[in-house]
Amino acid sequence: MGLKNFEHKHERLAPLSVFIARVFKAFGIACLIIGGALSIGVIGYHIFAGFGLVDSILEASMILGGMGPVNQLPNSASKLFASAYALFSGLIFIGVMGVVLTPVAHRLLHKFHLEKHGPDDPPDD
Repeated sequence: MGLKNFEHKHERLAPLSVFIARVFKAFGIACLIIGGALSIGVIGYHIFAGFGLVDSILEASMILGGMGPVNQLPNSASKLFASAYALFSGLIFIGVMGVVLTPVAHRLLHKFHLEKHGPDDPPDD
């Protein structure tokens, strides 16, 4: 979602349909990021902790969701992986929130700018 997809500050506010499309696109990107992060956790717990598929999904989703571990970790490798995955999950949360909130923040800031200057006023640049 580069800046080329958003209108410049001196352009008119995008129609509601464009804004809604941006929100759905951001949500789709967020789902892909979450799915990738969850896959990393499932594979890691399966390899390092020896959990089955269902337990790996449970453990990874609980860590990714910020709820904490469920099962006892059997060895040092699994504990080190869980530590790294927990830190990674925190960063994923911050990144996903940025992706999801970008269209909303852009629209609000753009609207405030237009209210201050108007769509036909010359830019401040």
